[in-house]
Amino acid sequence: MNIVLTRERGFNGSLRPFTPPSAIVHEVPLTKTLYRARTQVQQDLEDSGHYQSFWSLVVTSPRSADYLETAIHACQRDVSVFSVGRATTRAIASHDIAVAGEAETTAGELAALIRRGPVLQLGARAMRDELPRALEERGVIVVRVACYETVPADLANAQQELLASADVVFIGAPSTWGVAQSFVARDAWVVVPGPTTGNVVRQTHDRVIEGWEPALVDVLQSLDL
Repeated sequence: MNIVLTRERGFNGSLRPFTPPSAIVHEVPLTKTLYRARTQVQQDLEDSGHYQSFWSLVVTSPRSADYLETAIHACQRDVSVFSVGRATTRAIASHDIAVAGEAETTAGELAALIRRGPVLQLGARAMRDELPRALEERGVIVVRVACYETVPADLANAQQELLASADVVFIGAPSTWGVAQSFVARDAWVVVPGPTTGNVVRQTHDRVIEGWEPALVDVLQSLDL
């Protein structure tokens, strides 16, 4: 079994325990992150018109958590902090900040938990709009500030060939699938962390497995390859 892990360089180690011991595992990072300077983020916050008046702070990814100190200074002293995903919650906790609520998959799930605005949402340059749309329908102001941008990686021919010959490919986000789909074989299995990415992959690919968890080892071993 040939498996390709496609997360950004340095982030694939946590996935290896989910692969069968007998598998041949390769890493082909499909994206790279361009981080904004903290001074740029600080300027965006000051220019928002709501600096130091945010009652709720939504952190959408572990990468966004790197900007927590800057964001906290833009909020009320007793701001409520919300996260998207367990990895983001852990990243926030590493800064000794308590999380008031966590969404399992998308920020939109937090709309029911957020009671006070203005709301500051930290994330990638291309953020989903479910949360702002839901909150703004209730009259809650949402300010989105980008901390980073995820862009496609340049793939060498050898990396393209690894994707094309893979039996199993791990895809962590819709943007990653956008890079991979033209290379992945139609009979390959695509493993995604959850339904958000799974639904996107299923639009163009039939074989999808959801769940990055220890039980995945047995699922992959049971495949008829």
